[in-house]
Amino acid sequence: MPAGSGVDRPLLSRFGPPSRRTWWERAGGDAVRWTESDWGLVVAALGLSVVGALLVWSATRRQDGTAYLVRHLLNTAIGLGLAAVLTRMGYQLLRALAPVLYLASVGGLVLVLTPVGSTINGSHSWIQLPGGFSVQPSELAKVALCLGLAIILSERLDRGATPDGRDLLFAAGVGAVPIGLVMLQPDLGSALVLGALAFGVVAVSGAPKRWLAATVALVVGGIVVALTTPVLGAYQRDRLTAFANPQADPQGFGYQTRQVRIAIGSGGWSGQGLFHGHQTQGGFIPFQQTDFVFSVAGEELGFLGAAGLVLLLGFVILRSLLVAARAQDAFGLLVGAGVAVWFLFQVFENVGMNLGLMPVTGLPLPFLSYGGSSMFACWLAIGLVNNAHLSSLRRSR
Repeated sequence: MPAGSGVDRPLLSRFGPPSRRTWWERAGGDAVRWTESDWGLVVAALGLSVVGALLVWSATRRQDGTAYLVRHLLNTAIGLGLAAVLTRMGYQLLRALAPVLYLASVGGLVLVLTPVGSTINGSHSWIQLPGGFSVQPSELAKVALCLGLAIILSERLDRGATPDGRDLLFAAGVGAVPIGLVMLQPDLGSALVLGALAFGVVAVSGAPKRWLAATVALVVGGIVVALTTPVLGAYQRDRLTAFANPQADPQGFGYQTRQVRIAIGSGGWSGQGLFHGHQTQGGFIPFQQTDFVFSVAGEELGFLGAAGLVLLLGFVILRSLLVAARAQDAFGLLVGAGVAVWFLFQVFENVGMNLGLMPVTGLPLPFLSYGGSSMFACWLAIGLVNNAHLSSLRRSR
């Protein structure tokens, strides 16, 4: 292998050729020791989901009884099952399914832009299903993009070389398609998450700094275009206006953000008690079970309870980074890093908009907010990280 700064320069010496195993073993036929799963990661995510069910119930019980509670718990159970399926898959099967999952996610994003899609809260981002259910393809696109980028960029890394220009251009195209489709809905929040995820995976892959600088410039340019052109709808512009000046829309988003701050501020250190928050139980905050579920924690659990949830979310992020750091192959490294960046950005944005530090973009709080698509995507991410963890254990033996 030539030395120097060429594309074959060794980068990660711990990544060697894949072990010689049969297709059935690589596809998941070998015995997976479930006791060796990253149970800290799984239990933390499950704990967040259960607490989220209580917060959602508190925000909706006066108007809807236990309906949202039951759905949230059902979504959690389904998500846990999806994570178990992904945990059980071998890399060979994941690699085979990655293009299918990516194309399916892109197909969903295209479909939602047709008359089949539905507009909810100012964004044409949903597909209504029979039985009163709905799906948001942009949430599932996060999983598909993380998996797709990891597979594209891991092959050269596993040979001990950095990605070349062709790999990076391919990765940029793979990331640009769903981001562009999401912006057409328009859904600025989800587009930013996808952009942050793609940037994190590409950065960890060892891409040259000039590529990273160009990526940042494109993202900044895209945000400027979105804010200065009619790309964003009036609904999303009102959100940004309310962030900059809550008094500009006192009956709409200005009212909503003001009530959120009152709720969090009134919680004090220990909170007013679950099911006893004045703002929450009075129904003063629209969509509190989704975008603003953190305000329920702030009011009813107080600073200590809300901070505990942030720490638990931070634990999930750190466990994902730890799996990435311990990975025995590039795929595990990139998956763990991608999921960590995804969760970190989304938690920062959601908590920030609840505290009035970030504009309202409609992003849910992972595991805690009500929403089936978001819950499924988060648990699929846990399954990917746990899969990488178990695969690293097998390779290290």
